[in-house]
Amino acid sequence: MLADTALAVMWVGLTCYALFGGADFGAGVWDLLAGGSRRGLPQRRLIEHSIGPIWEANHVWLIFVIVLLWSAFSPVFAAVMSTLYLPLTLAALGIIARGAAFAFRKASTELWQQRLFGACFALSSLITPFFLGAVAGAVASGRVPPGLAAGNVITSWLNPTSALGGVLAVTTCAHLAAVYLCADAARAGERALASAFARRAVISGLVSGAVAGAGIAVLHADAPELFHGLTHRALPLVVLSVVAGLLGLALLHRSRFVPARPASALAVAAILWAWGAAQYPAMLVGGTTVEQAASDGAVLAACLVVLAVGALLLVPSLWLLYATFQRRAPAAGPGSSPSSEASSD
Repeated sequence: MLADTALAVMWVGLTCYALFGGADFGAGVWDLLAGGSRRGLPQRRLIEHSIGPIWEANHVWLIFVIVLLWSAFSPVFAAVMSTLYLPLTLAALGIIARGAAFAFRKASTELWQQRLFGACFALSSLITPFFLGAVAGAVASGRVPPGLAAGNVITSWLNPTSALGGVLAVTTCAHLAAVYLCADAARAGERALASAFARRAVISGLVSGAVAGAGIAVLHADAPELFHGLTHRALPLVVLSVVAGLLGLALLHRSRFVPARPASALAVAAILWAWGAAQYPAMLVGGTTVEQAASDGAVLAACLVVLAVGALLLVPSLWLLYATFQRRAPAAGPGSSPSSEASSD
């Protein structure tokens, strides 16, 4: 019971990272695709305003998931980290380079510096979710066996399921960011920007759906156990994801940007929980179950108590942070941040 509770709490943290951190990465992808310095200026200004107050706070969820995995399911932590250290290292480097470039771009005054740091920020926003998705694909396809470095350090994440996970992570992050930015632009009175991001949200949503649809054949051939779980035990969650995704696209088409946010978020969360349901009770497919990987009951109980106490401080703080900056409008005019000029043509 304690092990299942700890796993559910960890999955909630993973879901929060996918929704908040994913939208953060997706905003960087749209920064990359915004165009030249002059044409992309309004879009980058909106992106910078939207993620500026929260881009570091979003990584709280990733740290939370890693620490809980280490504390509550240490054999799984050891197996994943020792087998998948290459993509995990590349993802970590992407997170570091992304944060540094975002900060340096804001402090730069020369256009060439802004473009250089803007390109680093945007490219890191693209490759980081790809490698994180590749890690998820490696675990889901059963290529991480129990033990230290027991899996192949190359083929464990260079395979069809990992490629599917990486591409799906990038397109999903881009979709979430575009949906969130629609409401931000509309609240700021930027109707043209809201319409532009709505079109991008619809396109990226359709692309994500197409990738997920094509992924059925990939999983059937490359990850049969996951495919069976998704088409049987987790099928209601898969259906929920499809319905929520279609609802989100319909709301975007009708310019209902605020309700489109929870609909799109539900679509992403449902498919993430579908993966968990399809794989349960295995944490390492074909090797280790939840009960086998769980720490001692006293350790699990201590972790859950500490998490409950921490949540009393963390959750209200994050809620206040998000709510405060959702009420503010982006700065406009010649006095705006010089970093709004950043990115390459």
